[in-house]
Amino acid sequence: MPSVTVKIYSVFFKLVLKHRLQSRFDAPSDEFGVTSRPEEPTAPANPSFAADGVATKDIHIDPATALSLRIFLPDSFVGSRSADARSPFSSDPDLSRRMNGPSTAAVNRHSYDGAGSVSAYRGYLPSPGAHLHAASRRLPVILQFHGGGFVSGSNASTANDIFCRRIAKLLDVIVIAVGYRLAPESRYPAAFDDGLQVLNWLAKQANLAECNKSIVNGRGNDARKMDSQRHIIDAFGAATVEPWLAAHADPSRCVLLGVSCGANIADFVARKAVEAGKLLDPVKVVAQVLMYPFFIGSVPTHSEIKLANSYFYDKAMCILAWKLFLPEHEFNLDHPAANPLVPGRGPPLKCMPPTLTVVAEHDWMRDRAIAYSEELRKVNVDAPVLEYKDAVHEFATLDILLKTPQAVACAEDIAIWVKKYISTRGHEFSY
Repeated sequence: MPSVTVKIYSVFFKLVLKHRLQSRFDAPSDEFGVTSRPEEPTAPANPSFAADGVATKDIHIDPATALSLRIFLPDSFVGSRSADARSPFSSDPDLSRRMNGPSTAAVNRHSYDGAGSVSAYRGYLPSPGAHLHAASRRLPVILQFHGGGFVSGSNASTANDIFCRRIAKLLDVIVIAVGYRLAPESRYPAAFDDGLQVLNWLAKQANLAECNKSIVNGRGNDARKMDSQRHIIDAFGAATVEPWLAAHADPSRCVLLGVSCGANIADFVARKAVEAGKLLDPVKVVAQVLMYPFFIGSVPTHSEIKLANSYFYDKAMCILAWKLFLPEHEFNLDHPAANPLVPGRGPPLKCMPPTLTVVAEHDWMRDRAIAYSEELRKVNVDAPVLEYKDAVHEFATLDILLKTPQAVACAEDIAIWVKKYISTRGHEFSY
């Protein structure tokens, strides 16, 4: 059974959550939307690697909405840790001076200590010249969608920041945490549309970066193709290229990771990626991780009956969250966004990417998540389930539980499985 501390905290958590959910019904409509709540603690972005070897930055990618991203970049992209390691900018002093200016060059570059390790990375775009990338590696990308019942949570929350840093370090990947719009200010399908928009944005970023590199390096032989690439770059502007991703991301190894309601978003984005196919090139969704997905249905499962009053997120409050998220005229527990097994929810399951599902023993949503995984396995999709004993919903991502051995072990287990699909040489472990 969960500890006494967890039980006590759960009682107060549910009281506060119930009050907040009920107050959301009176929230004003806002077409711009919100992506965080003022009462939730957030962690500021930090471009320094000094603390844990992961630098972060926040960007907004859509001027019409509040859609935001937090990028987590591990310092492993540097490659060699030899004592004579130098900043990629140091091999071209003129480039460094042009990009940073004489007064900021020492601050707004990679900063190295005496042992050659990186301490800060401000995110200026390195020259596309090949000689500047000799020591760098391309890292896989994980798109992460936070939890919160569609009505709360944030990609910049303290808990989400810690979790994403942990994943970035364990998997040696770039994590992009998506700050999607929240309900009821922005009801369905706003959060789902935001997730898909980020995937399309990632594809555009990769294509713009590749075009920019080809033009600057002069590697193209077809003059008309070069003109076409220049037109694309000119149309969108070099400023739209995100430098951290342009320099270090490998979008052909993209994994979707969703937490609770974020798992619903991840699964939707995965389905849309399957339907888009090569239209998303060079982005390829190679796997997805669904952590205690926020699924429900009109016909209750065994766990939905037995654990209806479970810890932290009980069934009554989750139904209230669904009422806030789904448009009033569309509220239905068998809505395609809520029930993954309703008929006609394309594409065919056999087309879905490998899917790891994480469930908790004391989570009332566990049985429906397991049933979805079973349906995937029936059509030969790699879809294992990791079930954690004595665990509760969001046991690996909730602020009070993040440092527990179970939360740490869960992140490590996820890393073992995901490495099968992002490693360029394969991985020896499996489930």
